[in-house]
Amino acid sequence: MITTKKLKTYIPVLVLGLLSACNGKEPDNDPGVVPKATPLISYTIVAEHPHDTSAYTQGLQYVNGKMYEGTGDFASSSIRITDFKTGQVEKKHMMGSENIFGEGINVFKGKIYQLTWQSHIVYVYDADNIDKPVKTFNWPYEGWGITNNGTDLIISDGTANLYFVNPDDFKVKSILQVKEDAGRVAYLNELEYIDGYVYANVYQSDFIVKIDPSSGMIVGKIDLPGLDQQFFKNQIVPGRTDVLNGIAYDSVSKRLFITGKRWPKLFELKLN
Repeated sequence: MITTKKLKTYIPVLVLGLLSACNGKEPDNDPGVVPKATPLISYTIVAEHPHDTSAYTQGLQYVNGKMYEGTGDFASSSIRITDFKTGQVEKKHMMGSENIFGEGINVFKGKIYQLTWQSHIVYVYDADNIDKPVKTFNWPYEGWGITNNGTDLIISDGTANLYFVNPDDFKVKSILQVKEDAGRVAYLNELEYIDGYVYANVYQSDFIVKIDPSSGMIVGKIDLPGLDQQFFKNQIVPGRTDVLNGIAYDSVSKRLFITGKRWPKLFELKLN
């Protein structure tokens, strides 16, 4: 059942520092210069929907009314198609093993690309049949998040880098380093391409950052503090309910969906 709460608008008034290091290195700015604050993007939570708490969400994408989701956690890793309004899983392919940890997914030109964490395998499925992959590619880095800009696949590997990749042969065409005024920003995770910008979860934080792909600069942040405590405090399972991760966008209705790893809820947002 869909539960729609009163419209709740968030306009944060304080910008905090954000993981401004890459692989443990110090920020890039001059220590004598105060960095500019990155603008915060206000939003309204317009609805809550059920979400499968067995899904350790790694990738999320909305396509033609259906929610495609990639999940991780080794043997429990899967690719699935769900009805986001009910949370019901309509199709699911278990693809994990003791060695295979599923990561981000992206539906692009009739194919679904699914990354794996450290096994350097990319699985490719026909978008109409997720029962088994039709091909695989090798990926030399860790796999974290994946999206596309209409031409290239865009991939994150947990560093400050975004890789622009040819979907036909998985060759890297270019590498973009993501930064804000305080320095490089690492732990870029799940990705979504929205109106010419790359949006990325920052792993282990409550931030989603908005990245200009022409420069790598973060031009805005969505701050989503404590959604678990606000909306499903009594459903938190210690050791299982995990961090914010998962961004999907409906370009027709301009609504943004976000969730987390083994969260019982999927939130629907409007950006202001």
